Amino acid sequence: MTPNHRKLEDLRRRIPSFTCIVGCHDCCGPVTASSEEVARLPVKTEAEHEAALAELSCPYLGRHGCEVYAERPLICRLFGTTPRLLCPNGQRPVYMIDTRTETEIHQFLARTRQVLL
Repeated sequence: MTPNHRKLEDLRRRIPSFTCIVGCHDCCGPVTASSEEVARLPVKTEAEHEAALAELSCPYLGRHGCEVYAERPLICRLFGTTPRLLCPNGQRPVYMIDTRTETEIHQFLARTRQVLL
């Protein structure tokens, strides 16, 4: 396991979770993710990426929601857990993410190669 992989797992565990509104995909738009995160996702074709981008969506958003929910990138996990990325429907965890963890996530993302999803 690489140091980046260990750091990624540590950060994922520290992000609080909450239940989204069924059928809502308001925060599922084009995002960037680290190359380490993208490597864990199923490969999508160039056409699938282009079609999703044309609709300002994510290539991993299917008819029943996120197809890679368990492996979703850090940025996706942050939505709704911080005042910087509030859920448009008011959903949130009982306790928002602590500022130290949020800062560490942004630092991790800033020092890793980013890929547009």
